[in-house]
Amino acid sequence: MIYQKLSKRQRLAMLWWQQPKFRDRDAIICDGSIRSGKTICMTVGFFLWSMSAFSGEKFAICGKTIESLRRNVILNLRDWIPDDIEITERRAENKIIVSDGCGHENTYFLFGGRDESSYMLVQGITLAGALLDEVVLMPRSFVEQVCARCSVPGSKLWFNCNPGGPEHWFNQTWVQRAKEMNALHVHFTMSDNLSLAREIRERYERMYTGVFYRRYVLGEWCLAEGLIYQFDKDVHTFKEFPPAELAKRYPRENPKDISNKYGEWYISCDYGTLNPFSAGLWWVHEGRAYRVAEYYYSGRNSSIMKTDEEYYTELKKLAGDRLIRAVIVDPSAASFIATIRQHGRFSVRKARNEVLPGIRLTASMLQAGVIKIGAECQDAIREFGLYRWEEKGEVDKPIKENDHAMDDIRYFCATVMRRDPFARKALGGLYDEED
Repeated sequence: MIYQKLSKRQRLAMLWWQQPKFRDRDAIICDGSIRSGKTICMTVGFFLWSMSAFSGEKFAICGKTIESLRRNVILNLRDWIPDDIEITERRAENKIIVSDGCGHENTYFLFGGRDESSYMLVQGITLAGALLDEVVLMPRSFVEQVCARCSVPGSKLWFNCNPGGPEHWFNQTWVQRAKEMNALHVHFTMSDNLSLAREIRERYERMYTGVFYRRYVLGEWCLAEGLIYQFDKDVHTFKEFPPAELAKRYPRENPKDISNKYGEWYISCDYGTLNPFSAGLWWVHEGRAYRVAEYYYSGRNSSIMKTDEEYYTELKKLAGDRLIRAVIVDPSAASFIATIRQHGRFSVRKARNEVLPGIRLTASMLQAGVIKIGAECQDAIREFGLYRWEEKGEVDKPIKENDHAMDDIRYFCATVMRRDPFARKALGGLYDEED
């Protein structure tokens, strides 16, 4: 394969191990903005280095999950790696065997660093090197176990990531101490990807806001602070349903017929007994979702807690006579899910509940106009103006206040809209790589 249009940093990330100035380093760290070419250059460089330096050795290729690793790295190997290198995948064993036709053959094991227990997956193995893709998403215990297993003389560590907060352990341990750790640190920006069209770069700049813009577009290790969502009532709300643009599109249709004939209805719920219960009624049409109405109740404020049956009654009122495709509920609300299923009217889907990916997705959908909030949904609008990041800590966390409508909106975006093909198109494939 012939590589063209490589920036100076991309060439360095790929071939640093050949350069006298850097070849004695124990590791390379590539961080910075998304779509800057970090993954492809490091992956190609990792295989070129390992196949030229070793034969008959074992290596690790690590991602947050095996699924994301296959999607982001392994499936692309045949397009990225030179044609004279033969790749044999043994999927059931989570490994690939690579040979170069000159007698060199190595084995590469695939690992997912999903949670704190993942470190046990790599215990006992001896490695000649490791590539850790999106290392910031992996637990420290897993990363340190992988590093400890690289004990073959000449072994090297290859890290790449988008930045997190400045207090993140990887930033503190590796990025800020790169010289002390005998590591080469290469910082990327989108301008390093010479194949990225200007209009695509501008799309990413539009899609991200706040801390995600600073991290994923500017490539900064920055603190998550202030409001989580950049919410503008004039931009992100609508006053009448169906919205004016749809009424104009179907001028001969009764408004009720428009909603019944051309879209789908959903309800998203954040369950609470003493804490607030929040539910939103959504209408989805060609990749756009409209929060038409909501129900919000705080047992703490009223000093009266409602039962699951009482909440189910409110759910029916919110649905009215509409055909609800699914009710999206926090998976921890087991008793309420059981109540809904017992009545048999609504299909229930347990929500995807990954907080930071869900917030990032919701922020981008809000920015892109994929979701709109009805002017009558006052509790959701109120929470958008109050939902903030905690100001301290190694890990980004939202303050657990004024977050109940925010949670039900996040559940809806992460569970329903994330898979909507029109919404994905509107986001320009930003989330094709997500788990």
